[in-house]
Amino acid sequence: MGRARGSDATLQLAYEATYGTPPGSGYHSLPFVSTSLGATRGLIESELLGQGRAPLDPTPDVINNDGDVVVPVDPSFFGYWLTLLLGEPATAPVDDTFSHFFGSGAAVLPSASIPIGHPRVPSYSVNYGVRANTLQINATRGGLLNATVGLIGKGETTPGPTTTIPPAGGLGTYNRFAQASGGANADGVQLASLVSGTINYSNGLDKIETIRPDSEIEDVDPGMPTAGGNVTLRFADHALLNKAIGGIPISLEFMWSYLNSSLTLTMDRVFLPRPKRSITGPGGIMASFDYQASTGANPMLRATLGRTSIASFTA
Repeated sequence: MGRARGSDATLQLAYEATYGTPPGSGYHSLPFVSTSLGATRGLIESELLGQGRAPLDPTPDVINNDGDVVVPVDPSFFGYWLTLLLGEPATAPVDDTFSHFFGSGAAVLPSASIPIGHPRVPSYSVNYGVRANTLQINATRGGLLNATVGLIGKGETTPGPTTTIPPAGGLGTYNRFAQASGGANADGVQLASLVSGTINYSNGLDKIETIRPDSEIEDVDPGMPTAGGNVTLRFADHALLNKAIGGIPISLEFMWSYLNSSLTLTMDRVFLPRPKRSITGPGGIMASFDYQASTGANPMLRATLGRTSIASFTA
């Protein structure tokens, strides 16, 4: 027996054949930075009067299981989160590796069961009926590249001291993308003087909150997806400013690489607002564009995970 520590925590993922039913196999041990996933159930305070000054017992409310998971962006494991967010990719072999092509707007999105374990206690539970709603990636000059995935789950099993799911193994040789390997293109040309950028995507998931004896949601349906974010540049030319003033859409592409592996996020039709160029002192002047993406001939957001050792992110 011991106290739970984040350094010992485990997180796994398996796609569900039936929504809300944890599968008996197919689990993958995934690295993560932090997570707030887990079921909560609030209490409703008693409003009854006429029983004296002492309050009566509260009543349990409905179950909610919403939370985020912050994960490293890497060639080997990030594809599992992209599959949960965007659906099954198209995959093509490249020499002894594989490239995976994801696109937003799928009519049907997968659900997953996500067990979380604390071996020191020990305590194990499974979050089931989990669908991915949002993705956020912040691009900066330095540091490690992480992604925040917003999740909506149906429920969580009661934590217990044992689990039927195989324990998580070590990562072995592990590679991940770094911010220093990143870049961005606008209309196929490197975006000069880029200081920072943000990529936001949402599936617009709609909870089906029906009246049920288990107090859980019935399901989660895909809504209208949205994509957008921000790019902040040192003000040095009129290239993006003219596009913003003219209402001319651009293609915007963020990419990162490690050795032969790469991740590219592409939005083919992006609209820019006209920004201010505030002068706040003697230093450099910034132009910040809060962009919005739209759907054109291609999906609104495309993700290409190139030259990975993983043949499939769906099993």
